[in-house]
Parts: sequence; structure tokens; C-alpha cells
Amino acid sequence: MIVRPTDFLEAEVEALVLYHLARMHETSPADAVFALSLDALRGPEISGFAAWGAETKIAAFGDSLTAGYGLPVEDGFAAQLQSWLTEQGADVEVINAGVSGETTAGGLARIEWSLTDDIDAVIVELGANDLLRGLPPAAAKENLTGILTAIDKRGLPVLLAGMPAPRNYGADYKAEFDAIYPELAETFGAILYPNFLAGIGEAGDLGVVASLMQSDGLHPNKEGVARV
Repeated sequence: MIVRPTDFLEAEVEALVLYHLARMHETSPADAVFALSLDALRGPEISGFAAWGAETKIAAFGDSLTAGYGLPVEDGFAAQLQSWLTEQGADVEVINAGVSGETTAGGLARIEWSLTDDIDAVIVELGANDLLRGLPPAAAKENLTGILTAIDKRGLPVLLAGMPAPRNYGADYKAEFDAIYPELAETFGAILYPNFLAGIGEAGDLGVVASLMQSDGLHPNKEGVARV
């Protein structure tokens, strides 16, 4: 498991790309992630992974937070991440595989046919709707285990984005749910990003946080997605 601080998700995607390229070329993924910067993806004149010239296709597999609920296509998570990666010179395509309202059970039901042959790496962002419905943490863990198992069978690197449980569910529920993501990341050797919405929460001021969310208070607006 590679644990990342909760700053900006782009850094974790950089790690995911490098992880994929390292696997392709039998380089240690851990060495690639920690030793190389995104500059290695900028162009053929730079030594390193860029010289290998392989496009990486990343499936952003998740719920409405990934799908871009309530936003124009170009303002959603996948599109903004794609734009950022392109600006950095990375040869990466981000595929929006998010479905609004998706629970971990729904994700498990569709993971097999979502992993088309052209997918090189996967971002898994699920759990928020399980929390909204108060579903058992054990069930969410079982479903996520199935999703990660399907990805692992294809030999694909994965970034697992967590979703911490709210405190009002009680200490026991929160502890059990929050433990799901680091435990599964450890089991499957995934890159762990503990909180998908950390970039918004780090704004600190509640007024600023509210300004980054849509009117429903659940989904980030364009600016909020940029923070993610």
C-alpha cells in the first residue's frame, strides 16, 4: 500500500500513471512513484517514462462525485482531471466511468464489463452512497473487495479513494467504515487517497466550504471539483 497525504488528487493520479508505466517496463512501481516527477511524462527529450511513448487510459470508476452530477460535462471530475493532466504534458486519457447514485453494490455489479481491454489503470471512488443510506460497513467492504479483486485479476494498478464516515453515525460505525479503505489498500497494494473530498475540507472555513458545493450541499461545484 502506498499512502498519500490528503493534499491534491492530481499527485495520486501521477503516481497511478507512473505505477502503470513501471509495470509495463518491469521497473519497481514504488521506485517509480517516489523517484520520478510528472516531468518524466512531458516529452521525448526527457529521459525516463516519456521515452516509452505509451498513452495511459484511466477509468474513473465511482458514483456521482466522479460522474460530475449537476455539472456540465466539462466541469466534472474526469474532465477537469483530464485537462490538468494534458496541461502537464501527460499522455493520459481519463474515462468517466462514474454513475450517479451508485453504491458499492452497484459498482460490484458493473465492474467486470467496465474493465474494457483498453483500460490501463483505475481510480475507485465509492462509498458515499452507502454512507447516505446507513448501509453496513461489512457489506461495503465485501463489495469493494470484489471490485478490487476484479481489477487485480487484470493486473491493473488502482488508486482507492476513501470517504470517511460522519461522526453522527456513532464511533463504532465510523471506526469500522473508515478502516475499510486502508485495509483494502494494504491487501491489494493500491495507492490510498484517504478522503476524496479532502481538497474541499482543507478550506477550513465553513463559508468557503459552502461556496465550493452545489445547492444540495452534497456535490462540489466547478470550483469544488478543481479543489478535489
